[in-house]
Amino acid sequence: MASGVLAAIHICGFRVLALETENPSAIRRTVAFSEAVRIGHCSIEGIEARLIAKEQVAAILSANDGEAGTDTTADFPGAEAMTVGIETGAAAGSKANRPSFIPIAVDPTGELISELQPAAVVDAIIAKKNCGTRLDMAPLVIALGPGFTAGKDAHIVIETMRGHNLARLIYQGTALPNTGVPGLVGGESALRVIHAPAAGTLRVLRDIGSSVARGETIARIIHTDGSVTDVAASLNGIIRGMLPDGFTVRSGLKMADIDPRLTELNNCFTISDKARALGGAVLTALLSRGIVP
Repeated sequence: MASGVLAAIHICGFRVLALETENPSAIRRTVAFSEAVRIGHCSIEGIEARLIAKEQVAAILSANDGEAGTDTTADFPGAEAMTVGIETGAAAGSKANRPSFIPIAVDPTGELISELQPAAVVDAIIAKKNCGTRLDMAPLVIALGPGFTAGKDAHIVIETMRGHNLARLIYQGTALPNTGVPGLVGGESALRVIHAPAAGTLRVLRDIGSSVARGETIARIIHTDGSVTDVAASLNGIIRGMLPDGFTVRSGLKMADIDPRLTELNNCFTISDKARALGGAVLTALLSRGIVP
């Protein structure tokens, strides 16, 4: 979801920096900016993201500022993202006036926030709890999903649950609590999400974009003693999300997502409707407080 936010504000010309963990666990790797942490750079729908060293951040943001003519920075602490995308219909002029790429820095504790003093901080971790975001981090602090109270933890909280209130800006109170039940996709909910049945090293047999049948082995988990646990597809469909091969998983960790709609292969490689809605909500929040590119 953080990637949809990053895409929206990058397209609009904001200088943006994404702060990530050392070992991102996003399963929808083809549409998450956090993949840049793993392989150095990535691109989705035309937007490039690059991993940069913390020591390079100030210089790179200044260079982007010279390119784009911007004077504000929005930070995304702990965003679970890879590279996201630009809308293909963007005008050439707007493309020329925005920063050339999204910088990603490994900074799980957000040390760069106090150093850079950004105009806004957006907590798009969506951990269903507050992992340390404070109201005094920036003139505008925005938080996505449950675990935050508007006016206490953040100035604005954004609803992330699908339904009538998705992407609503909340100025008092909290987002709806986490139900623990995945959203409905193609008539399936809990079955479409696969959790690691045991701890060990993941070996991917069927990666993102693969069509699979229920019961088919899509991955194996190699345990420290050399034994193996097979992971089977929970339903017929297309693998939409999968942790990378070689990832160390713990028992119960979300490791894969299957979309039962066999005709929706392109969804594996484009930003979701929910992520786009949240991106628009963050953009609205920024502009409503006078923070402009």
